[in-house]
Amino acid sequence: MTDQTAWIATPITGDLVRGTLELEQTPHGLLPHRLPAWARRQWVEPQLAMAESQPSGVRLAFASSATAIELDVLATKRVYAGLPPRPDGVYDLYVDGQLVEQASVSGGRVVQMNLATGSMTTEDGAVGTMRFGNLASGKKVIELWLPHNETTELVALRSNAPVVALGTRGRRVWLHHGSSISQGSNAASGSGIWPAVAAMAGGVDLTNLGFGGSALLDPFTARAMRDTPADLISVKLGINLVNLDLMRLRAFGPAVHGFLDTIREGHPSAPLLVVSPLYCPIHEQTPGPGAVDFSTGALQFRATGRPEEVAAGKLTLEVIRATLQQIVAQRAATDPHMHYLDGLALYGTADQAALPLPDGLHPDGETHRLIGERFAAQAFAETGPFGGAVAAGRRL
Repeated sequence: MTDQTAWIATPITGDLVRGTLELEQTPHGLLPHRLPAWARRQWVEPQLAMAESQPSGVRLAFASSATAIELDVLATKRVYAGLPPRPDGVYDLYVDGQLVEQASVSGGRVVQMNLATGSMTTEDGAVGTMRFGNLASGKKVIELWLPHNETTELVALRSNAPVVALGTRGRRVWLHHGSSISQGSNAASGSGIWPAVAAMAGGVDLTNLGFGGSALLDPFTARAMRDTPADLISVKLGINLVNLDLMRLRAFGPAVHGFLDTIREGHPSAPLLVVSPLYCPIHEQTPGPGAVDFSTGALQFRATGRPEEVAAGKLTLEVIRATLQQIVAQRAATDPHMHYLDGLALYGTADQAALPLPDGLHPDGETHRLIGERFAAQAFAETGPFGGAVAAGRRL
């Protein structure tokens, strides 16, 4: 057991935090954000505020010879009316690329939410401490992945040896945007979300802009992506547009073009991969809006639209896949770095039979890993859009 008097306190600064677009100074410490303040001001909404402040894909990364480290955090936990309390968020500790330990912190701030009415109340809580001990001696790379589903204010970092910020290590930066599935809903931990699985397999640094309920072609998200340094870019679009019944086909196509145009303003030649929706039975041929359903005693999602409404321009996942494929093919004629990936190649009809979506919408932890491995195998392959030389507009 290391004597606590040997602890070295290291200020948590931006060079120790990966995967965030902004760090906000709070009375307690630093709050990672995955959208900058100017973007957050353009649509002030509880759902988006919650999603972007949950540090999906965010991690502390440094080199050290420490055999023990401690991290103080103020966690914000969410409790949903009518449902059992959710497990505490999981922090994943990696040493030289290998998962060696996991931890959680109890207590913290609690937000009580009612999905049926949209109401919420907040109770303040205390800062918690997690400790990782018995780490291997010698200099090593340490990465601590924060929970993907628990807002986390970083308060203090201590270790029993100095820590040094990492450089780029020659890694490319992958910037990804998507829905709650990309954020990690129903994944087991922060490093278990499918983009993290894919990033580690591909040897890249992830910046994950997966926002639960908020992959909605928002112009401020496109501008944030335009202004964020990145070598590789992907956007996964569709499911939120359907389950919010946000727009009709007439608006969808031009909105996709506008979103991609904005990204291209800042990244004119980076590989840009458009990913269509995964298989989701409730919305394949049935439009939204989606609704929560507690009739079975557990949270389920269902579609409330009617298939015949597609003729009037309502969106389904089948309509979105066909439209995205057409848009990418059109753009790839003049943009050799534009690519398309059919989401059914990541999770399709056969996968639904073997690994059903527990709530009818979100994959579980095992399925997140499968999706991430499949994405890596296709996107990061030598001939894939994020690999070596690629034919213009090549469809996977």
